[in-house]
Amino acid sequence: MADFGRRLPVYLLLDCSGSMSGEPIEAVKQGVKALLSDLRGDPQALETAYLSVITFDSTARQVIPLTELMQFKEPELNAGGATALGGALKLLSECIKKEVRKSTESQKGDWRPLVFLLTDGEPTDNWQEPARELKESKPANIIACAAGANADTRVLKQITESVVVMNTVSAGDLAQFFAWVSGSIKMSSKSLDAKPGGAIELPPPPQGFVIVP
Repeated sequence: MADFGRRLPVYLLLDCSGSMSGEPIEAVKQGVKALLSDLRGDPQALETAYLSVITFDSTARQVIPLTELMQFKEPELNAGGATALGGALKLLSECIKKEVRKSTESQKGDWRPLVFLLTDGEPTDNWQEPARELKESKPANIIACAAGANADTRVLKQITESVVVMNTVSAGDLAQFFAWVSGSIKMSSKSLDAKPGGAIELPPPPQGFVIVP
């Protein structure tokens, strides 16, 4: 087996429930496209970042497994159904266990994964248990974004301490969110050696976004 370099696994957890239909889901598609284009233009990110997409509506699915940027194909995203956030968190834990390489005596494993969670509504399934497990085991640096008036920051705070709020799910706000995600990945890929395994530093969120204390 070849001696692989250390990867920076990045998981996007995207809410594709019915409330995201229309302009929001189209903006998410454009956001993923712009994110990919931006990261491919950054040599450090191109070398280290691997991207996966997990969507959730009435069920959760990993639509793209962890893939290097040049091989990544944009997923088909459609909005409809409920908000199975718990299912998405459970699936995230399973994917991290399965896909992220752990360190061995002879080789260092992947860097700690980065997770960006975008949701615009209340969960409709049992989310408390998978949220607690994620918060306790800390397998990744998770950043959650509550989009619009119906997203519940109290729920997201039980998953991670890093929660930002954007007031609308407009195309403009979603474009800014994905640009910020891209900047965060690029910044992380450049500072991996400085803080191995530690908390990451993120660029300031876009204007109008609020960090939940």
